Amino acid sequence: MIHVVFNESDVNILESAIALDETMQGKVVCIKDDYAVGPIDNLYSEEGIISRKEWWKQVLLGGDFEKKINDESVNDNQTNQSLVEEMRANTSEIIWIWAAQNKHDVCGYYWILPFMKEFQSRVHILYLNNLPFINEKGNIFYPTWLSEIPVREFLKAKKLAREITTSEFEVDPDEWTKLCNENKGVRILEGGKKLIQHDYHYYDAEIKKYIMPDWQKANKIIQNFLSKSKETTGDAFALWRLKTIIAMDQFDVQGKVENMKDFEIKYKSKSESV
Repeated sequence: MIHVVFNESDVNILESAIALDETMQGKVVCIKDDYAVGPIDNLYSEEGIISRKEWWKQVLLGGDFEKKINDESVNDNQTNQSLVEEMRANTSEIIWIWAAQNKHDVCGYYWILPFMKEFQSRVHILYLNNLPFINEKGNIFYPTWLSEIPVREFLKAKKLAREITTSEFEVDPDEWTKLCNENKGVRILEGGKKLIQHDYHYYDAEIKKYIMPDWQKANKIIQNFLSKSKETTGDAFALWRLKTIIAMDQFDVQGKVENMKDFEIKYKSKSESV
Protein backbone atom coordinates (compact mmCIF):
# COMPACT_ATOMS: atom_id res chain seq x y z
CA MET A 1 0.00 0.00 0.00
CA ILE A 2 1.19 3.50 -0.88
CA HIS A 3 -0.23 6.51 0.94
CA VAL A 4 -0.15 9.86 -0.89
CA VAL A 5 -0.38 13.16 1.01
CA PHE A 6 0.12 16.79 -0.01
CA ASN A 7 1.77 18.36 3.04
CA GLU A 8 5.08 17.45 4.67
CA SER A 9 3.47 17.92 8.09
CA ASP A 10 1.06 15.08 7.23
CA VAL A 11 3.81 12.51 6.70
CA ASN A 12 4.88 11.94 10.30
CA ILE A 13 1.37 11.84 11.75
CA LEU A 14 0.18 9.38 9.11
CA GLU A 15 3.25 7.20 9.68
CA SER A 16 2.39 7.18 13.39
CA ALA A 17 -1.15 6.07 12.56
CA ILE A 18 0.12 3.34 10.24
CA ALA A 19 2.26 1.99 13.09
CA LEU A 20 -0.96 1.39 15.07
CA ASP A 21 -2.75 -0.59 12.36
CA GLU A 22 -1.13 -3.36 10.34
CA THR A 23 -3.88 -3.16 7.68
CA MET A 24 -2.55 0.29 6.73
CA GLN A 25 1.07 -0.78 6.41
CA GLY A 26 2.91 0.94 3.57
CA LYS A 27 5.05 3.94 2.72
CA VAL A 28 3.94 7.57 2.67
CA VAL A 29 4.68 9.66 -0.42
CA CYS A 30 4.38 13.46 -0.31
CA ILE A 31 3.50 15.74 -3.24
CA LYS A 32 5.22 18.93 -2.12
CA ASP A 33 4.31 21.77 -4.49
CA ASP A 34 1.42 24.09 -3.63
CA TYR A 35 -0.77 23.98 -6.74
CA ALA A 36 -3.26 26.38 -5.11
CA VAL A 37 -1.00 29.24 -6.23
CA GLY A 38 1.08 30.04 -9.28
CA PRO A 39 0.84 29.34 -13.02
CA ILE A 40 -0.72 26.05 -14.09
CA ASP A 41 -1.04 26.63 -17.83
CA ASN A 42 0.46 23.70 -19.82
CA LEU A 43 1.26 22.17 -16.45
CA TYR A 44 1.98 18.70 -17.85
CA SER A 45 4.34 19.87 -20.60
CA GLU A 46 8.04 20.65 -20.31
CA GLU A 47 7.27 24.29 -21.12
CA GLY A 48 4.68 24.53 -18.34
CA ILE A 49 6.93 22.80 -15.81
CA ILE A 50 9.79 25.20 -16.55
CA SER A 51 7.44 28.21 -16.42
CA ARG A 52 6.23 27.19 -12.98
CA LYS A 53 9.78 26.66 -11.69
CA GLU A 54 10.78 30.10 -12.92
CA TRP A 55 7.77 31.64 -11.19
CA TRP A 56 8.70 29.97 -7.88
CA LYS A 57 12.25 31.32 -8.23
CA GLN A 58 10.80 34.81 -8.51
CA VAL A 59 8.65 34.26 -5.40
CA LEU A 60 11.44 32.76 -3.28
CA LEU A 61 14.29 35.02 -4.36
CA GLY A 62 15.85 37.33 -1.76
CA GLY A 63 14.65 36.30 1.67
CA ASP A 64 13.81 33.55 4.14
CA PHE A 65 12.89 30.98 1.52
CA GLU A 66 15.62 31.55 -1.08
CA LYS A 67 17.40 28.31 -0.12
CA LYS A 68 14.38 26.38 -1.43
CA ILE A 69 15.10 27.49 -5.00
CA ASN A 70 17.70 24.76 -5.44
CA ASP A 71 16.03 22.21 -3.16
CA GLU A 72 16.21 19.06 -5.27
CA SER A 73 13.87 17.22 -2.87
CA VAL A 74 10.95 19.27 -4.22
CA ASN A 75 10.38 17.51 -7.54
CA ASP A 76 6.81 16.27 -7.85
CA ASN A 77 7.25 15.09 -11.41
CA GLN A 78 10.11 12.82 -10.39
CA THR A 79 8.14 11.64 -7.35
CA ASN A 80 5.16 10.87 -9.57
CA GLN A 81 7.30 9.05 -12.13
CA SER A 82 8.66 6.76 -9.42
CA LEU A 83 5.12 6.17 -8.18
CA VAL A 84 3.87 5.22 -11.65
CA GLU A 85 6.83 2.90 -12.24
CA GLU A 86 6.19 1.16 -8.94
CA MET A 87 2.50 0.68 -9.72
CA ARG A 88 3.34 -0.78 -13.14
CA ALA A 89 5.97 -3.13 -11.70
CA ASN A 90 3.71 -4.42 -8.92
CA THR A 91 0.18 -5.05 -10.21
CA SER A 92 -1.09 -5.88 -6.72
CA GLU A 93 -0.03 -2.53 -5.27
CA ILE A 94 -2.73 0.00 -4.33
CA ILE A 95 -2.70 3.73 -3.59
CA TRP A 96 -4.60 5.65 -0.94
CA ILE A 97 -4.81 9.38 -1.65
CA TRP A 98 -5.47 11.39 1.54
CA ALA A 99 -7.04 14.85 1.18
CA ALA A 100 -8.57 17.20 3.72
CA GLN A 101 -11.02 20.03 3.10
CA ASN A 102 -8.57 22.66 1.91
CA LYS A 103 -7.53 24.13 -1.43
CA HIS A 104 -3.97 22.85 -1.17
CA ASP A 105 -4.98 19.18 -0.88
CA VAL A 106 -7.75 19.44 -3.47
CA CYS A 107 -5.40 21.05 -6.01
CA GLY A 108 -2.86 18.31 -5.32
CA TYR A 109 -5.52 15.68 -5.91
CA TYR A 110 -6.46 17.27 -9.23
CA TRP A 111 -2.81 17.48 -10.26
CA ILE A 112 -2.02 13.80 -9.63
CA LEU A 113 -5.28 12.30 -10.91
CA PRO A 114 -4.42 12.15 -14.66
CA PHE A 115 -1.36 10.03 -13.84
CA MET A 116 -3.49 7.55 -11.88
CA LYS A 117 -6.06 6.77 -14.57
CA GLU A 118 -4.24 3.69 -15.88
CA PHE A 119 -4.45 2.19 -12.38
CA GLN A 120 -8.20 2.59 -12.01
CA SER A 121 -9.69 0.28 -9.35
CA ARG A 122 -6.31 0.30 -7.56
CA VAL A 123 -6.46 3.97 -6.52
CA HIS A 124 -8.54 5.00 -3.52
CA ILE A 125 -9.47 8.39 -2.12
CA LEU A 126 -9.96 9.35 1.52
CA TYR A 127 -11.50 12.80 1.29
CA LEU A 128 -12.23 14.17 4.76
CA ASN A 129 -14.91 16.57 3.56
CA ASN A 130 -16.80 18.15 6.50
CA LEU A 131 -16.42 15.03 8.62
CA PRO A 132 -16.34 15.30 12.44
CA PHE A 133 -13.46 14.00 14.54
CA ILE A 134 -12.60 14.01 18.23
CA ASN A 135 -9.72 16.26 19.30
CA GLU A 136 -7.28 15.74 22.18
CA LYS A 137 -9.72 17.40 24.59
CA GLY A 138 -12.55 15.07 23.62
CA ASN A 139 -14.46 17.70 21.66
CA ILE A 140 -15.90 17.27 18.18
CA PHE A 141 -14.20 19.33 15.49
CA TYR A 142 -13.98 19.50 11.70
CA PRO A 143 -10.34 19.38 10.55
CA THR A 144 -9.11 21.50 7.70
CA TRP A 145 -5.75 19.71 7.53
CA LEU A 146 -4.79 16.07 8.07
CA SER A 147 -2.14 17.13 10.57
CA GLU A 148 -4.90 18.45 12.88
CA ILE A 149 -6.32 14.95 13.37
CA PRO A 150 -5.10 12.98 16.43
CA VAL A 151 -3.24 9.79 15.50
CA ARG A 152 -5.87 7.49 16.98
CA GLU A 153 -8.59 9.15 14.87
CA PHE A 154 -6.88 8.01 11.65
CA LEU A 155 -8.02 4.49 12.50
CA LYS A 156 -11.57 5.77 12.07
CA ALA A 157 -10.69 7.81 9.00
CA LYS A 158 -9.37 4.75 7.14
CA LYS A 159 -12.96 3.47 6.86
CA LEU A 160 -13.62 6.31 4.41
CA ALA A 161 -11.30 4.82 1.78
CA ARG A 162 -13.10 4.13 -1.49
CA GLU A 163 -12.13 3.57 -5.09
CA ILE A 164 -12.00 6.65 -7.28
CA THR A 165 -14.92 6.11 -9.65
CA THR A 166 -14.85 5.95 -13.45
CA SER A 167 -16.92 9.14 -13.49
CA GLU A 168 -14.38 10.97 -11.31
CA PHE A 169 -11.54 9.87 -13.59
CA GLU A 170 -13.43 11.41 -16.50
CA VAL A 171 -14.98 14.55 -14.97
CA ASP A 172 -12.36 15.75 -12.47
CA PRO A 173 -9.47 16.04 -14.97
CA ASP A 174 -11.76 18.05 -17.26
CA GLU A 175 -12.49 20.43 -14.39
CA TRP A 176 -8.77 20.81 -13.70
CA THR A 177 -8.06 21.40 -17.41
CA LYS A 178 -10.53 24.31 -17.39
CA LEU A 179 -8.69 25.85 -14.45
CA CYS A 180 -5.33 25.32 -16.16
CA ASN A 181 -6.59 27.06 -19.29
CA GLU A 182 -7.80 30.05 -17.25
CA ASN A 183 -4.28 30.21 -15.79
CA LYS A 184 -4.94 32.64 -12.95
CA GLY A 185 -2.65 32.83 -9.95
CA VAL A 186 -4.77 31.84 -6.93
CA ARG A 187 -7.22 29.00 -6.41
CA ILE A 188 -9.80 29.01 -3.60
CA LEU A 189 -11.96 26.09 -2.44
CA GLU A 190 -15.67 26.92 -2.48
CA GLY A 191 -16.78 23.56 -1.08
CA GLY A 192 -16.49 19.89 -1.94
CA LYS A 193 -13.97 19.78 -4.78
CA LYS A 194 -15.17 23.05 -6.36
CA LEU A 195 -12.34 25.52 -6.99
CA ILE A 196 -12.58 29.11 -8.19
CA GLN A 197 -9.68 31.27 -9.35
CA HIS A 198 -8.48 34.80 -8.71
CA ASP A 199 -5.57 36.97 -9.77
CA TYR A 200 -2.26 37.03 -7.89
CA HIS A 201 -3.24 40.05 -5.80
CA TYR A 202 -6.20 38.20 -4.23
CA TYR A 203 -4.66 38.18 -0.71
CA ASP A 204 -3.23 41.72 -0.83
CA ALA A 205 -6.20 43.53 0.73
CA GLU A 206 -6.28 41.05 3.62
CA ILE A 207 -2.54 41.33 4.25
CA LYS A 208 -2.82 45.15 4.32
CA LYS A 209 -5.30 44.89 7.23
CA TYR A 210 -2.42 43.87 9.49
CA ILE A 211 -0.19 46.82 8.61
CA MET A 212 -0.55 49.38 11.43
CA PRO A 213 0.27 53.09 12.05
CA ASP A 214 3.29 51.99 14.12
CA TRP A 215 6.32 50.08 12.93
CA GLN A 216 5.93 46.30 12.81
CA LYS A 217 8.33 43.66 11.59
CA ALA A 218 7.18 41.86 8.46
CA ASN A 219 7.13 38.48 10.21
CA LYS A 220 4.53 39.77 12.70
CA ILE A 221 2.30 41.06 9.90
CA ILE A 222 2.49 37.71 8.11
CA GLN A 223 1.92 35.75 11.32
CA ASN A 224 -1.20 37.79 12.06
CA PHE A 225 -2.45 37.24 8.51
CA LEU A 226 -1.86 33.47 8.71
CA SER A 227 -3.44 33.08 12.16
CA LYS A 228 -6.40 35.46 11.90
CA SER A 229 -7.57 35.52 8.29
CA LYS A 230 -10.25 33.15 7.04
CA GLU A 231 -8.49 32.58 3.72
CA THR A 232 -4.72 32.27 3.88
CA THR A 233 -1.84 30.98 1.80
CA GLY A 234 1.69 29.74 2.36
CA ASP A 235 4.16 32.00 4.17
CA ALA A 236 6.48 32.19 1.14
CA PHE A 237 3.67 33.41 -1.11
CA ALA A 238 2.46 35.83 1.61
CA LEU A 239 5.97 37.32 1.94
CA TRP A 240 6.18 37.75 -1.83
CA ARG A 241 2.85 39.58 -1.88
CA LEU A 242 3.93 41.80 1.05
CA LYS A 243 7.10 42.74 -0.84
CA THR A 244 4.96 43.47 -3.91
CA ILE A 245 2.75 45.77 -1.83
CA ILE A 246 5.84 47.59 -0.53
CA ALA A 247 7.12 48.05 -4.07
CA MET A 248 3.94 49.99 -4.86
CA ASP A 249 5.11 52.66 -2.37
CA GLN A 250 1.87 52.56 -0.39
CA PHE A 251 3.56 52.19 3.03
CA ASP A 252 6.70 53.29 4.84
CA VAL A 253 9.42 50.67 5.17
CA GLN A 254 12.75 50.54 6.99
CA GLY A 255 15.44 47.89 6.87
CA LYS A 256 16.55 45.51 4.15
CA VAL A 257 13.49 44.06 2.39
CA GLU A 258 14.50 40.42 2.36
CA ASN A 259 14.11 38.24 5.45
CA MET A 260 10.89 38.82 7.38
CA LYS A 261 12.68 39.84 10.60
CA ASP A 262 14.95 42.33 8.82
CA PHE A 263 12.45 45.02 7.82
CA GLU A 264 9.51 46.92 9.32
CA ILE A 265 6.41 48.49 7.80
CA LYS A 266 3.84 51.08 8.84
CA TYR A 267 1.34 53.52 7.35
CA LYS A 268 2.87 56.42 5.49
CA SER A 269 3.22 59.57 7.60
CA LYS A 270 0.55 62.21 7.00
CA SER A 271 2.96 64.64 5.39
CA GLU A 272 4.11 62.00 2.92
CA SER A 273 0.53 60.95 2.21
CA VAL A 274 -0.41 64.52 1.38
